[in-house]
Amino acid sequence: MSVSLGVVRDPFRALCIAFVPESAELNEPGWRELESEVERALADRPTAIQKQMVLLIRILDLLARARHGNPLAALTPAARRELLTRLQDSRWLLLRRGVWGLRTLAFLGYYSRPDTAASIGYRADLRGWEARR
Repeated sequence: MSVSLGVVRDPFRALCIAFVPESAELNEPGWRELESEVERALADRPTAIQKQMVLLIRILDLLARARHGNPLAALTPAARRELLTRLQDSRWLLLRRGVWGLRTLAFLGYYSRPDTAASIGYRADLRGWEARR
């Protein structure tokens, strides 16, 4: 099985925007590219972990609804950040790890896009520092 973020697209995008505010400027092809990178990264993980990530996104969306009366995608950026800050500092280790894992996936998806890499001047090369000389 390979996870599809389509089942949690709106809350996942809301999380990405909270973690990487610049991602709010992405157009639909940009979002598909980001999601594809994340799905590709998760494809290497066991099916159980893939399902856990989807479940975590759903739980975070439910927590947003319980705390603020709205899903993640409908929260203001400030409310989203406040909720995620509370959760990343939670006393429950598994929840903290989950939030940090989602943050890592958002960074991976956003910053691995060629357009983003070029815009920040990232020029990775298999030759390493030799390529810079």
